[in-house]
Amino acid sequence: MDDRPPSQPILQVLHPWHGLSPGNKCPQIVHGFIEIPKGSRAKYEVDKPTGLLRLDRVIRSSVQYPINYGFIPQSLCGDGDPLDILILCSVDVTPGCIIEARVIGVMHMEDKQEQDDKIIAVALHDESVNYITNITELPPNTEKEIIQFFREYKILENRAVEVHAFQGKNEAYQIITDCMQAYKKQYSA
Repeated sequence: MDDRPPSQPILQVLHPWHGLSPGNKCPQIVHGFIEIPKGSRAKYEVDKPTGLLRLDRVIRSSVQYPINYGFIPQSLCGDGDPLDILILCSVDVTPGCIIEARVIGVMHMEDKQEQDDKIIAVALHDESVNYITNITELPPNTEKEIIQFFREYKILENRAVEVHAFQGKNEAYQIITDCMQAYKKQYSA
């Protein structure tokens, strides 16, 4: 008698960085894969080999992510990671969720003396924010909260982060296009 369990189909897991589409309306409207919900102190990241979410660290300072944080699939930045995206939404979004988002601008940032741009977008299917079409239309305190968070979140790790001014959507579109081309060059054979 065979004691092995009945044969089960193998579950194929789609890798969020390589398997998900960045959307067919790029760079104006993109898919953002959420790693960290608004209000979290947990820094989740997609594990590059498996595509699963892993806890990278808990932020040492008392600050919380002021906005849902993730990345644009099939994009590649100079630091070897996918392009980060911050998606304004009226709710904190569960990690692993894909959000269709309208790109409204970009925040230039340097981390470890490397360019670490953050695309700023709004959730397309959230009527409380989807009327925003440009970075200049953000609620007055939102830009300040985002800048303050990124200036402070690594202070207790003795890591300096430089946050530069927000730029408009045309600059963001070019960054997305460049990062998608870099991805294709690196991963298309």
